[in-house]
Amino acid sequence: MAIIAAGALLLTAVVIGVAPRVWLVANAHEELPVELPEFQPLSQRTVVYDNANNVIAVFERENSQPISLSQVPQPVIDALLAVEDTAYYSHHGVNVRGFMRALLSNFASEGPTQGASTITQQVVKNEFLAGLPRDGRYKALQAHYATMLEKKKTKDEILERYLNTVFFGNNAYGLAAAAEVYFGKGVGELTMIEGAFLAGLVRSPSGYDPINNPEPSRRRFAQVVERLVSVELVAPEEAETLAEEWPIPDRVRKLESFSTKPTYYTIALRDYLLTKSNILGATEQERANLLYRGGLQIHTTLDPVLQANAEQARAILPLNGQGFDASVVSLDTTTGAIRAMVGGRGLRPNEPGGEVNMALVPRQTGSALKAFILAAAYEAGAETKDIINGPGPCTVPDFVDGKPATKTVVNATGNVGPLNGVNTWSSSDCGFIRLSYAVGLHRVVDSVYRFSHSTYFYQGQPVTEREPFLPLPLTATGNNAMAPIDMAAGMQTILNLGLHHDPYYVQWIDSADGTRFYTHEDPGVQALDQGPALNTIATLKGVIKSGTGSRNLRNFSRPAAGKTGTQFENTNAWFVGGTPQISTAVWVGDPNGYTPMNGIPEFAAEMGRNGKVQGADYPARIWGAYMEAAHVNLPVVDWPAAPKANRLPARIYVPGEECLAKLVSGTLPPAPGAVTTTTVPPVTLPPDPNAPPTTPPRAVVVQITSGTAVPENVLDPRAPMPSVDLRTYVYPCQRPPANVVVQKKK
Repeated sequence: MAIIAAGALLLTAVVIGVAPRVWLVANAHEELPVELPEFQPLSQRTVVYDNANNVIAVFERENSQPISLSQVPQPVIDALLAVEDTAYYSHHGVNVRGFMRALLSNFASEGPTQGASTITQQVVKNEFLAGLPRDGRYKALQAHYATMLEKKKTKDEILERYLNTVFFGNNAYGLAAAAEVYFGKGVGELTMIEGAFLAGLVRSPSGYDPINNPEPSRRRFAQVVERLVSVELVAPEEAETLAEEWPIPDRVRKLESFSTKPTYYTIALRDYLLTKSNILGATEQERANLLYRGGLQIHTTLDPVLQANAEQARAILPLNGQGFDASVVSLDTTTGAIRAMVGGRGLRPNEPGGEVNMALVPRQTGSALKAFILAAAYEAGAETKDIINGPGPCTVPDFVDGKPATKTVVNATGNVGPLNGVNTWSSSDCGFIRLSYAVGLHRVVDSVYRFSHSTYFYQGQPVTEREPFLPLPLTATGNNAMAPIDMAAGMQTILNLGLHHDPYYVQWIDSADGTRFYTHEDPGVQALDQGPALNTIATLKGVIKSGTGSRNLRNFSRPAAGKTGTQFENTNAWFVGGTPQISTAVWVGDPNGYTPMNGIPEFAAEMGRNGKVQGADYPARIWGAYMEAAHVNLPVVDWPAAPKANRLPARIYVPGEECLAKLVSGTLPPAPGAVTTTTVPPVTLPPDPNAPPTTPPRAVVVQITSGTAVPENVLDPRAPMPSVDLRTYVYPCQRPPANVVVQKKK
């Protein structure tokens, strides 16, 4: 009796309190729009697939999975209506009796068991009143809008909207999302009791969260069971056992097909779609809205078999106390599709730097860049048998502590010999420094940008986004930084006979309604002529069979071309190469800095060489292991033969550093550094009658015009570079041979 009396007093107080607002409620329609707006499109998760149709990522701001009312079992609907709005199909949007009954029922119990708002009012609140102040006018608007909505939409349409938008906690919006999060099943598999449990969460999703607040959740479920008994959905004799023993959810679940975790590839894909591409819209806000709420079906280029192969090959690098790691990027040679991406030993979200993807981080390239310089030289008219001066030392301008200085490079592995030979196979630093100057550093830069072009690497890129690739004096030794994806893209251009395709992630995208939203199309750009590309390939084949790469790759099972790279003091090590089908770059180094890889105990124990890592070591081994596995089911394919030279071999030289001369008298010795196998025999002329009778020099030469370097304003990649007939005597301008007299040109 005391409870009833208190309830009556409270009801009287409510009526008196509301009386002053009756006039506002009655006249609220005068301030309302004539028509309600249409419902906004439902938020839907975006699902990402690899090229074998496996789900590899799910992007969603709010877990929302739209369904039709027909997909929900009728017992589940009955339970939901029993808990939330028993008279749903009989009221017209506002249930005054229900409001009063809920008020008394909730007051008489330990907690709220029935909602005061109808399902229609809850839809109105979520759809049209979000953000409005909760004053007296708010309730009037809610009631009036609910009445209007019931005139515009059918009951089933409103209920379907409710079931798709109501919040159940743990980022689950809608019944389908809640079925997955709490029970790990589809909405069609829900039982009546499970549906009732979910309905009990709606009043306070966080307060009744079974995972974080199991005791309040259990009490709320007992109230729900009591309600089910009152509407005869549960027998009274079952209620107590059900309320006390039914297992409430204890963890967040996902459907098995959507059990994904972030990877280097999926995070890179997300960032690409949001910040480096306009596939999903003109602004980042548009792109984010579509990615996280648009229900897209994104089909990517990732090959799960090649990805597994790449991860397994990366593991060849032993775990080590210094934190050295490896990265692998593999592209389809013919299309540029990204087939595998390994940014390190795995994402480690709770570790410093654990999410850094080294596949996209620029690092100095060492001699791996020489492959691109070689291609630029062949495009500028060089032939495979043309001669370059390879021996060290060579002196180039440089900077020390930010001030101009000179640097002497000592690398005696090269000789005065052909491009397609020891100068490339032994990776002669001085030979390629001279070759880069002969081509023109500005043209080398332009060529590298053309070969490796992508959304990550392009001319005119803002410095805030990435440091530019510069015409540095030591470009040939890798002082510019490039990411593994850049190196793989540049190699793809060469191995695809000069036809470049930007690396890409997305094959096609379908909209939520199943229509095709986007299809990747790229005819490619002929960034390098086919003949020079074939000459480059022929030369780089020798790196694997006879050169620096042969240490671990001479037995590679099919035609392949590539280049090693080792940066100064072994701080970065590379192998970049491929076949007509697959182009792959491998990097090894310290993700946190330029740390010398020398004397590393774990490496010394495994491979010897005092733990000193070069491109021919772990990078080549990782590359070889991955590429052998990647080609298991592919046919053996080779490139066409390189074109035959259309002229005799020439001597490539650097104006200013190397001078040209013509024999006047005497016997001309071989040019400094020339090998004895040169095809040009010594030249002998009659003695000079004017020469002194005693200890005559072996030869007298007169300088001839040496020409100039390729001007910086000439970017035509086919413009010829300085070269002369092999019969022309070429010598270092500052160090002419002691037994040759050089006469200045008159």
